[in-house]
Amino acid sequence: MFRKYNVMFYQRSKIMKNIRDFFVKKGIVEIETPILTKCTVTDNHLIPLEVPYHLNDSLQSNMWLITSPELHMKRILSRGMGSIYQICHAFRDKEIGDLHNIEFTILEWYQLFYNMFDMMEVVEVFLQKVFLIKRCDKISYRDVFRKILDIDPICTNIEILYNILKKINYMYVIHKKDTISDLLNLIFLIAIQPKIGLQRPIFVYHYPVDQAMLARVNKHDHNIADRFEIFFQGIELGNGFYELIDEKEQYRRFLMDDIQIKKTSKRIIDMRFLRALKSRYMPTCSGVAFGLDRIIMIMCNVRNIRQVMSFTFKDC
Repeated sequence: MFRKYNVMFYQRSKIMKNIRDFFVKKGIVEIETPILTKCTVTDNHLIPLEVPYHLNDSLQSNMWLITSPELHMKRILSRGMGSIYQICHAFRDKEIGDLHNIEFTILEWYQLFYNMFDMMEVVEVFLQKVFLIKRCDKISYRDVFRKILDIDPICTNIEILYNILKKINYMYVIHKKDTISDLLNLIFLIAIQPKIGLQRPIFVYHYPVDQAMLARVNKHDHNIADRFEIFFQGIELGNGFYELIDEKEQYRRFLMDDIQIKKTSKRIIDMRFLRALKSRYMPTCSGVAFGLDRIIMIMCNVRNIRQVMSFTFKDC
């Protein structure tokens, strides 16, 4: 039992070394940023862990454990830094399961002066090195819905999506407040994700603009965003953006998120991040974040995240 457990440590160590070697050869600098932050994400799909702290015996304030190092890394880019990456721990509340742990290892990477397609190309080279494969597949979000479900997700409506959920017997999980974006996410997770990237990794790109997150709106079609995700063997491995660096648009998105979040949380918009976007040194760039534990799962041919972690939430 222990021998099998210890073999995993050797495999994980070797994979991590190979990943770092890739970035060293590319001349990309590894950096470190804080795990604790005074501001956190406004994305209402991510639930950060709140941590109280005391400036003195009587005054208590709250900070958050990061859900990703993204905001801090972009602040570093705004100071004139070149392409960077980071491997660190991140934390997301209420995420426990075969593919999730509240504390997990993330690989975040930013490449200067790359657009979305440039970033997909270099990420494909990275995946070829990691998984020892010849190539990856690529398909747009619109085309993967057309291919598998014969609908256009960019020009759809609630009734069409309800009909799909009825056919696959998943109406019981929806709520009246669910938006088209919520339903598309659910349908993608249930009906599409298990069927793609089974033989080799696949990029799904140009998500609907409502799912832009921190990505730019496509300059040729304002209904889609320059965002991509990577899937392999039915597992989501990474999420990438042609990064939005317009501070006014980013602030508008934060405010829209904040309307929903204020109902249940006291998160604070990170104004220092917005000032960084405004800096004349903030470069055009693309970025990607990987769930590193999931990459290691596939490399080790296991199907549960606890098999590649020293300790999970249940036994830490």
